Amino acid sequence: MINIDSSNTSKERPRALLLLAVTAILWSLGGLLIKSVNANPLTIAGIRSAIAVVLFLLVLKKPKLTWSFAQLAAALAYAATSILFVTATKTTTAANAVLLQFTAPIYVALFSSWLLKEKTKMMDWITIFLVMGGMVLFFLDNLSNKSILGNGIAALSGVTFAFFIIFMRMQKDGSPLESILLGNILTAIIGLPFLSQSVPDASGWLYLVILGVVQLGVPYILFSLAIKHVTALEAILIPVIEPLLNPVWVFLMLGEAPGLLAMLGGFIVLSAITVRCVLAALPSLTKEVIHSSYGHK
Repeated sequence: MINIDSSNTSKERPRALLLLAVTAILWSLGGLLIKSVNANPLTIAGIRSAIAVVLFLLVLKKPKLTWSFAQLAAALAYAATSILFVTATKTTTAANAVLLQFTAPIYVALFSSWLLKEKTKMMDWITIFLVMGGMVLFFLDNLSNKSILGNGIAALSGVTFAFFIIFMRMQKDGSPLESILLGNILTAIIGLPFLSQSVPDASGWLYLVILGVVQLGVPYILFSLAIKHVTALEAILIPVIEPLLNPVWVFLMLGEAPGLLAMLGGFIVLSAITVRCVLAALPSLTKEVIHSSYGHK
């Protein structure tokens, strides 16, 4: 059973931030791997989650299922996010899918003050305004019915991902990995029946195993450890590496590139969120430096 002493949050925070960075790198493989599997999006989501469930059960051994509101709500939000993201990746560019999902900080900022009592500052609202402007550019780029549908699904996945983060944060003193376990079980139940309509080939199964273990299972184990020692907003802002790397892998391996307006929108979204993250980290970094200086005298 995974257990980290949450009473020592200040000492665990640097490690938590590192775990978030590794998580983001592994998550960034999603676009390339999903597009490499020739199957229905629900089939991909279901098989990926079923494989991840096996890994989670091996790690948890005896899952601590409380059936609390936060645990169940996080599981539902996770399942919705997983299905929506895979579907968006199949119906729009990988860059659009991941960058529009990365608008989740908007909704974390909007709802965390209400649900978690974590104060939303003026800088958060400025970031929200800039991110919303960037989102508009995605929907002005490549105006086809398919791209608009895919972008809409991707944007909706940003909302569900935000609620997932919030409900996971509610379990900071518990064991949030059980929510991810339940979410993947639900996703598998929804997606696996579609396997009869869309069976992957041999290479597709290989990619699905990598998706289930490397891209989904391992990073979410790391994420569940890190979420206990960071704020909800940090948990969604720190993994900025994912939307940077995701379209890069797809472009290098598959040659898919987003449109000019989408790239501009992505630059605005990532810049606004990154600046907000850096500014938020400065006060705590300053305090740590001062404390460290006095501690060594």
